[in-house]
Amino acid sequence: MPAAALKPKPLPTQSTAKRSVQLDLPYVPVEKRPLPPGRPRDWYVTHNRRLKAMRLAIALLDSGVYVPNQARNETIRSTAELIGVHPPSDTTCHMVRALMRYAR
Repeated sequence: MPAAALKPKPLPTQSTAKRSVQLDLPYVPVEKRPLPPGRPRDWYVTHNRRLKAMRLAIALLDSGVYVPNQARNETIRSTAELIGVHPPSDTTCHMVRALMRYAR
């Protein structure tokens, strides 16, 4: 018997399913751990900004915004309100668009 016949059939994904797979609202964030001590303040600010930008980019992708041109500041800020994050600054909005651009 060929080895290919023994492999189980993979589960359908979003692209192969007969009907679309519904996405849930963003999941509960993982338990927070303390950041490492002794770094300069700028490091903490940048680190937290990157985390926030990643959360927002993931939420935008989940909501159907796939292109950075669609992610205007108002869209990003309304998504932040939806997922319970403080409204992002212009710099963070720019970072969200950059993450969406380079993820392709």
